[in-house]
Amino acid sequence: MITFRPTYFILMLCLLAIEICIALFLHDPIIRPYIGDLLVVVLIYCFVRAFFKIPVIQTAILVLLFSFAVEGLQYYNIVEKLGLQNNKVARIVIGTSFAWMDIYMYMIGIILVLVFEYWIDAKQFKSIN
Repeated sequence: MITFRPTYFILMLCLLAIEICIALFLHDPIIRPYIGDLLVVVLIYCFVRAFFKIPVIQTAILVLLFSFAVEGLQYYNIVEKLGLQNNKVARIVIGTSFAWMDIYMYMIGIILVLVFEYWIDAKQFKSIN
């Protein structure tokens, strides 16, 4: 069940660097709120695939459910209820406000992951035949 896949790990590190740059330096109306949410599910997916031997579809569903759960916690103002409203890191990582658009971006991110995984798998299959 536990494994190490360097490709996913490197992708995860790259996405983490991009997410940190978005969080620290971008305050625009498109990339930060939308692309950042799309990329975060890809980052979490790559993290899981880097360390755990779980099938693609299962991983995608688990990451999507986790993302929905975090967004649900935002709906219930979990940051404030935990007394973390003054903690900038907690506010960035957990988030502070529920938005349906975030849910849509998570779904788009997972769809892109599945398309990419299918494309890679099909490409590898063609190369051995």
